Amino acid sequence: MLIQVPEQSEYCSFKKKKQKKQQLSVSLAKKPKEVKAAQRLRHDVFSQEYGANFHAATPGIDADKFDQWCDHLLVHDQSTKRVVGTYRILRPEQAIQAGGFYSESEFDLSGLSSIRHEIVEFGRACIDPEYRSGPTLMLLWSGLSALIRQNNYQYVLGCASVSLRDDGVTAAEVWRSVRGLVNQVEGFRVTPLHPYPVDHVNPQLPANIPALIAGYLKLGVKVCGEPAWDPDFNTVDFPMLLTVSEMNARYKQRLGFEDQPLKEQALSQAESVENIPF
Repeated sequence: MLIQVPEQSEYCSFKKKKQKKQQLSVSLAKKPKEVKAAQRLRHDVFSQEYGANFHAATPGIDADKFDQWCDHLLVHDQSTKRVVGTYRILRPEQAIQAGGFYSESEFDLSGLSSIRHEIVEFGRACIDPEYRSGPTLMLLWSGLSALIRQNNYQYVLGCASVSLRDDGVTAAEVWRSVRGLVNQVEGFRVTPLHPYPVDHVNPQLPANIPALIAGYLKLGVKVCGEPAWDPDFNTVDFPMLLTVSEMNARYKQRLGFEDQPLKEQALSQAESVENIPF
């Protein structure tokens, strides 16, 4: 998860638009230059759409201490060899080497201590604006799903980040909508290190829940605590936890966690993801 939720609705809804045919592939980064390409894409997207402040030693690169321990899932445009989509993956054994999960820079995760060895953390997700369509996102999620299945991970941890460029109006609307669901996460609760005062935002200001967060909830993801403030990325971050065994049955099939009917397997990559919860 830890996928950013910009103000632009088209990022989340992926409306069908005319574009040249794209030849896309998904794989894990194998070379340092591929990781650097993902870091450059992250920098461009997060700085332009969020106004994020980076403290990396190399200009134009979003890099931190976790990158060296993570796997980096990439979508390439085969015709140009460009990296056009990415997700960062931190496995439980890698988190031990890294000194913890990235989420621990924002949350006290002691409430998850009993399941730490079964958690995989997804983060730093972004897609090049020219490639924000169903096929790109489906390729990313097919790669993530395969990794979960192959390693038998039981829990997925991450954050859904909402921009503060609207002074917290959207973040407050999200919190009003999900705060009643937090108590559904029995035994698994996290606490923000720097809470964002969402309750103090004017509740009369109009806002919509980002389609991506609504999609996560349909998938079966639970909000497992109050949101945190990330000043560097200028976002409010909602802690999200997916228990794989409790995933919505329909999407379990679609993502390959269960045997699925032949017609489901034949899902076209050209299909719009307006009805898919990511």
